[in-house]
Amino acid sequence: MAPSINYAEAYGYSSLTAAIVFAIVYFPLMGFFIFKYMTARTSVYMTLSIFCLTRVSGFAIRAVEINVESAATNEAVLIADQVLFGIGFFGLLYSAYTLVMDRGDLLDIPKTKSGNIIDRIAGTRKLFRLILSGGVALGIAGIISSSNGDSDSSTLRQASVIIFLVLTAAQVYLTVRLIFNEAAYARHFPPVNTSLGVKHGSFILGAIAVLLLIRELFLVVTINDNQTVNDEHFWYPLVVIPEILAVTLYCAPGLVPPKSELNKYSGVSY
Repeated sequence: MAPSINYAEAYGYSSLTAAIVFAIVYFPLMGFFIFKYMTARTSVYMTLSIFCLTRVSGFAIRAVEINVESAATNEAVLIADQVLFGIGFFGLLYSAYTLVMDRGDLLDIPKTKSGNIIDRIAGTRKLFRLILSGGVALGIAGIISSSNGDSDSSTLRQASVIIFLVLTAAQVYLTVRLIFNEAAYARHFPPVNTSLGVKHGSFILGAIAVLLLIRELFLVVTINDNQTVNDEHFWYPLVVIPEILAVTLYCAPGLVPPKSELNKYSGVSY
């Protein structure tokens, strides 16, 4: 009988402490967003709750892989680990996109059809969500295909990473546009609510956009280098840290507009 493959060692999973710490840190964040969703009933909080759940589950599974040999040699556990870390980014990016679009809609600025193709494509919520969902689907298909030894698995995962980078770049562009629009609007109509998220929301979203871009640039640069992308010395500071910093920024009071305000714009296409 051929010896079992220790997938945790093969993929460079070694830091048990880090996996446990991040699982613990994400747990109260998940609780916070669940509480906010129960009180505010906005989709952003629900999406962030699900993202935190994928990270709590993902890091818990990774800790088990590192510490329990039977889990480390179980390919199904490895697939679950990779799928959870792959699909979670959907929630992080789409939450940022939703907030940028929502805050833009709340500005009392006449809406005109832009001739800029980036504005027209990136500004269509249904299209952005569809492309983002396609990127997630390709990533999952690539993970499953890889476990089956399919030669197309690398192509599928590369396509997923590139889609995420393009959408993240579009998100950066939309956020920069929002920063200028909110600054111009505030000069004429200073916000009544002076909470951090209301007064400086676009800059907070800008910081989130930069953090997400750092994550995606690293994954694209290492798109053909599995050893580097899985190296925890790079993965934690360039993927995990930007994610958790971004999630923490979402906690800023006033950043997510109340549902009562959003309901005034029933014509918005979600």
